Amino acid sequence: MSEPKTKKKTKAPEAPSPRHVKTVLFATGEAGPFLRSGGLGDVAAALPQALVADGVDTRVIMPLYSKIPSTYTDTMRFVGKTYVTLGWRNQYVGVFESNAGGVTYYFIDNEYYFDRNTMYGQFDDAERYAFFAKAVLEAVANVLDFGPEVIHCNDWHTGLIPVFLDVFYRSVPKLAGVKTVYTIHNIEFQGKYDLRLARDICALPEDKVSLVEYGGCLNMMKGAIECANAVTTVSPTYANELQEPFYAYDLDGILKERRYKISGIINGIDTKLYDPKTDSALFVPFDVNSRQKREENKKRLCQLVNLPYRKGVPILCMVTRMTTQKGFDLLLDVAEELLQGELQMVILGTGEWKYETAFKDLEHRYGNKLRLIINFSKDLASKLYGSADLFLMPSKFEPCGLSQMIAMRYGCIPVVRETGGLKDTVFPFNPNTKEGRGFTFYAYDGHEMLGAIWRAVDTYYNDKEGWDKLIVSAMSADFGWETSARKYAELYDSIL
Repeated sequence: MSEPKTKKKTKAPEAPSPRHVKTVLFATGEAGPFLRSGGLGDVAAALPQALVADGVDTRVIMPLYSKIPSTYTDTMRFVGKTYVTLGWRNQYVGVFESNAGGVTYYFIDNEYYFDRNTMYGQFDDAERYAFFAKAVLEAVANVLDFGPEVIHCNDWHTGLIPVFLDVFYRSVPKLAGVKTVYTIHNIEFQGKYDLRLARDICALPEDKVSLVEYGGCLNMMKGAIECANAVTTVSPTYANELQEPFYAYDLDGILKERRYKISGIINGIDTKLYDPKTDSALFVPFDVNSRQKREENKKRLCQLVNLPYRKGVPILCMVTRMTTQKGFDLLLDVAEELLQGELQMVILGTGEWKYETAFKDLEHRYGNKLRLIINFSKDLASKLYGSADLFLMPSKFEPCGLSQMIAMRYGCIPVVRETGGLKDTVFPFNPNTKEGRGFTFYAYDGHEMLGAIWRAVDTYYNDKEGWDKLIVSAMSADFGWETSARKYAELYDSIL
């Protein structure tokens, strides 16, 4: 007689690992809604909000620029004051506090450094942002009732924070165990200055000057790469590209040496702001289930920009700076050939004079096919995203890129070069499986780009099922900040 079979025990599902990081200070040279000049300001507004929603107490610290509107400064609360030394200088540090979007913001006050007409581009930027870096650490040590486990630094303006922390502040109890993350948003601007300032302003001991020295200069970004516990950039592909001379602006050497701590996390977009269902700029709002309403938007867009409405003919659009970095040299090489195809094109943007002039000339010769609007308007940008069929973004390099994600959210199918965040967000359409989000090309070549456009146009005309699935796939993609915030929180956990 056989033995009775024992009942197989089922393994209980594993509980999610506990979140280690609880407090993060996000240091930045700019942040919305207070003052911003570009993508960094948008990230500094959106990412902390998403981290707070994910259960991480994240607070932002930035300079108190005199250009911040009084609607914000009038409601700020004074927290306290301290002083910092920069070589022989002894400078006042005031700390103010405000709240926006459920996030606490701290502001470093010093009128000598921040009562200026512009945020950046001043003759003494090296001293201004060395002051800011040290003031952040002094504020944490002596003013704030907030103790971060991680200080998340961004771009060159905050590059000296990890350096100063390691050199001067590890003996301070409140800062002894703090870890640092450094994110490269724009590697072109590195905070490069005369090396003498490493001694005069930074007051680094002689054996520590090598931390910030690169190419015979003081390089704030290099110092952060050297000292931070983790270095990130704004897409996984771009993190790899930065180790190549073509993309790295001479920092490929140090980035290769420190590649073990470099990773890429794709930026998100504000899915509430960029929502075709609620965007008041659209002629007719829509969502993925009412995507056929895009045709009415297309018709009314043509009326607005004075293009003949041609039902069933695709519109290719660009919302961009008209520069070589954005691929306008490729477009100019093949523009005549492109405009002889069965499509129309609308370009919205400003940029280099040679491209503005060349495309104005093309518009005169192809007036029923091409419209160039030398301007920037968020209202018109939304109308293009919600009306055009294709979105062209042939960038020479693109660390992350937001426009391609916005376009997809509005059902406008991207044609992009496989670089940086474009490669990480636009998956090429497979005509056999009908999967994908857009059309891509690899080589930086005008005819390679043209081939991708023709594949897209052919799909539009000859594969209606595939085209509709493309729109659904693009509009259904998750580009919210929640996913990015979760990855940052996991990164913080890993260094703690």
